[in-house]
Amino acid sequence: MTALTAVPRLRRGVRTAYDETRESHVVLFPEGVLVLNETAAAVVGLCDGRTSVAGIARRLAEQFDGVRADDVAELVTRLVARRVVDVDG
Repeated sequence: MTALTAVPRLRRGVRTAYDETRESHVVLFPEGVLVLNETAAAVVGLCDGRTSVAGIARRLAEQFDGVRADDVAELVTRLVARRVVDVDG
């Protein structure tokens, strides 16, 4: 699992968008498309290369009930595996 001190950022060539057809947020990357729920879209939106996983969790806890740092770290780990984000630290 990704460390809470890790700082995620979107990989080069990856972008986010809102897909009107699917009515959901998506991540577009060379290998495909990921459809995101609202919380996952918020996490990806904060993968800016400046905020740690713990910092992302703190910010999201202000917006969403039940956000845990371990859940954010697990999501970031899955995004790294899909080659959507890189992490520093």
